[in-house]
Amino acid sequence: MALTTEARVPPVQTGLPFDDIRALMARMPGPSARAAEAVRAREGQLVKPAGALGRLEQLSEWLAAWQDRSPPTVARPLVAIFAGAHGVAARGVSAYPAEVTRQMLDAFGNGHAAINQICSAFDIGLKVYDLAADRPTPDITKDAAMGEAECAATMAYGMEAIHGGIDVLVVGEMGIGNTTVAATLACALYGGQPEEWVGRGTGVDDEGLARKADAVRAAIALHRDHLDDPLEALRRVGGREFAAIAGAILAARLERVPVVLDGYVATAAASVLHALDASALDHCVAGHLSAETAHVRLLKTLEMTPLLDLGLRLGEGSGGALAVSMLKAAVACHSGMATFAEAAVAGRDAAPEA
Repeated sequence: MALTTEARVPPVQTGLPFDDIRALMARMPGPSARAAEAVRAREGQLVKPAGALGRLEQLSEWLAAWQDRSPPTVARPLVAIFAGAHGVAARGVSAYPAEVTRQMLDAFGNGHAAINQICSAFDIGLKVYDLAADRPTPDITKDAAMGEAECAATMAYGMEAIHGGIDVLVVGEMGIGNTTVAATLACALYGGQPEEWVGRGTGVDDEGLARKADAVRAAIALHRDHLDDPLEALRRVGGREFAAIAGAILAARLERVPVVLDGYVATAAASVLHALDASALDHCVAGHLSAETAHVRLLKTLEMTPLLDLGLRLGEGSGGALAVSMLKAAVACHSGMATFAEAAVAGRDAAPEA
């Protein structure tokens, strides 16, 4: 497992405003019918009953279709963790103080976090992107999190995560207060009451949960007149890691890299693209179902069925990384199993002996 930590403040001016993001989305490729058909044809010849590997067979086809490659590969998967800081954390919406974000970045760098162990176990690369974690965005109940230029620049920075020839991307995050931001962003994009989108996050008590709902309500009220545009919602009630994740997912689509979404926060960031174009996440799968209660609501909105349900609520890309093991298994079975002819096994259509 290789770990790379990249720390920088995203530039404020890049010449990549929201119009350029929309132009990139208009160029998104679709799945490769040729590669998908090749996978289906081989699956039909493997030494097993048709459909016996269930969703693993679907995953092989999905990977091939988006990689435009048959057989598909999971040889260079990467977990990209985007870390940001949020002014709303000062409202007591987390069970942990804001400085934990920086401390966790140190833990990632030292190899001490859960995600380090998971990536090591399954031979997954790991990169950590420090998005000015020592400089919180403004409190979204009082001001916009970012200006348009900073938001677009941060999306562009997130696009760098796909560089290096990776074949699967897992998007993860770290940032005290970011489940409150995720709830606000989901509420802005899809409506409903704040209480329907907030959860206990790092483990807040009932009073903390009420403060989270109040923060979502106040942020929505402040920015209400500007939330019809998903990119405007992202810059106003999102945060840097949300923008970077959205940028990484978009870049992955353009470069035909399948994406595994981690938990609630990463899914909320991805939802910005979905709100812009309902097909924008077709190259993504939900790695797991978070214990954060609103994650199931958000996945239903996106019509995604998670690969795993382990009660995780850690973030860091942990659930997404565990899901990579399933992708590896799917590819290994598809590529490594023998066909009926190769194994000299009678297929289901073999003629009975006279």
